[in-house]
Amino acid sequence: MEPSELAPPKAANLLHRASDLFHQAHGGNRFPVDIDAMAKGAAELFNWQDPITTIEAVNLPNFEGMLAANEAKSKWMIAYNESLSSQGRIRFTKAHELGHYMLHRAQQSEFMCSKEDMFKWEGGNNIEAEADKFASNLLMPLDDFRGQMNGDINFDSLGHCADRYGVSLTATILKWLSYTDEKAVLVVSKDGFMDWASSSKAAKNSGAYFKTKSNVIEIPEKALALQDNITEERLGAKTAAKIWFPHADSNADLKELKIFSDQYDYTLSLLILPKHIDCWEDRKY
Repeated sequence: MEPSELAPPKAANLLHRASDLFHQAHGGNRFPVDIDAMAKGAAELFNWQDPITTIEAVNLPNFEGMLAANEAKSKWMIAYNESLSSQGRIRFTKAHELGHYMLHRAQQSEFMCSKEDMFKWEGGNNIEAEADKFASNLLMPLDDFRGQMNGDINFDSLGHCADRYGVSLTATILKWLSYTDEKAVLVVSKDGFMDWASSSKAAKNSGAYFKTKSNVIEIPEKALALQDNITEERLGAKTAAKIWFPHADSNADLKELKIFSDQYDYTLSLLILPKHIDCWEDRKY
């Protein structure tokens, strides 16, 4: 069966199996995965005649990454924006474009991907969401990730995983949100307004989510995220749940984690709610 016929996680697992065999035979570190070697070796592994031959930084505006074929579609290039200063973002971008190569290259000969395309993990059958899911499972395989995240959830434990897999903290949090049964919400904000947000399934089912697309949503005034004198709270601080979710139980607290990135001028807030909490507007207490 061709990788394009598989779900993104299963397609990524095909490369993991080959990598496992290589490391069993030759040793070396299993993580972070060598994304360049995987990309350039994929065609040989599957006996394809249109390999990825080039991976390079380029100076093009308004894009994060690109996968493009030559005119004959006999070879492909992965490019990423040279302005990307984070190695984690570069690695995820490369893996995202490799996902397009593995899953979608029969559909088109060029893929131009924006920053927003790197965070469409919940987009169903959208090809950008599929490439993100492929990248997530390629860089952070679920079985290994679960083994690393078996204790308290905080920015130290999540940061350990980010270092292990060579990805950004944001990508690590999104990976955890994709499978956890905790009620948790990631909010990325700038200048007091939400840029985007992502909720775990359990959080969304309890009404704990933000519709940021095409909406302007302010960060609550009393939220830790707005406290300029606190640039980070790695282990989490108690915050009244009603500050973020006005319809939550007035006696409930959530755990609010915060990191302000001076490099990118945005704030990451991770909100972890009690499992019993409900945030729907019509709920009576």
